[in-house]
Amino acid sequence: MNETIDLLMQHRSIRQFKDVQLTQEQIKTIIKSGQAASTSSYYQAYTIIGVTEPQLKQQLREVSGQEYVENNGHLFVFCADLNRMYQSQDKTTQVKMKDNIENTEFFMMATIDATLAAQNIAIASESLGLGICYLGSLRNNINRVNELLDLPQYVIPLFGMAVGVPDEQPDVKPRFNFDAIYHENSYQFENQHVVAFDDTTERYYEERSFNTKADSWSEQIGRKLSNPMRMDVTDFVKKKGLNKR
Repeated sequence: MNETIDLLMQHRSIRQFKDVQLTQEQIKTIIKSGQAASTSSYYQAYTIIGVTEPQLKQQLREVSGQEYVENNGHLFVFCADLNRMYQSQDKTTQVKMKDNIENTEFFMMATIDATLAAQNIAIASESLGLGICYLGSLRNNINRVNELLDLPQYVIPLFGMAVGVPDEQPDVKPRFNFDAIYHENSYQFENQHVVAFDDTTERYYEERSFNTKADSWSEQIGRKLSNPMRMDVTDFVKKKGLNKR
């Protein structure tokens, strides 16, 4: 293995950060690393919002329910953005573009573009000795986040990322075995992989260095998905003009 692969293999989510803000040089380096990611057809259909106002951070924390949304070195919010492309054109071309802009394909494309940039940013941050945590919890009230960030039509907030100097060293969580994730030529589900992974995760939760508990992967999934969650997201996305067709 090499240093890059070692870095990837050591990833863990950091939820406690030291009270040290990222420098402008770090922010620019991280963002430029994100921009270097692959992008579908050169669309670059995403926008990244850095949140620095203390009151705004606090309001986003209230949406999330997670204190590290407020207490970090820097907070990024990643948005799928088809507005930039739309606004780049004259009115006649805008009318012609709407079928594409508002369909599922372009919604997926913008989401993928943003996610690829975010993962580059995560790796760049960790290579600088920083820690990161993805924040899907900003979708707990996606309408409120949209309002707080003043996002126009064709722009939606997908997730956040807290970045900063780590103030903890959590254990690396196990992942599924190679054969459970990688299938050749066709989809091949085998429940034995789930059973084996449940054994692995039970041992992990029993033996990790903090917050030990009796739990497994499939038990977590069952609990989480047995109750409806974030059911407002579908209507919100369509109201913003995306994923309509």
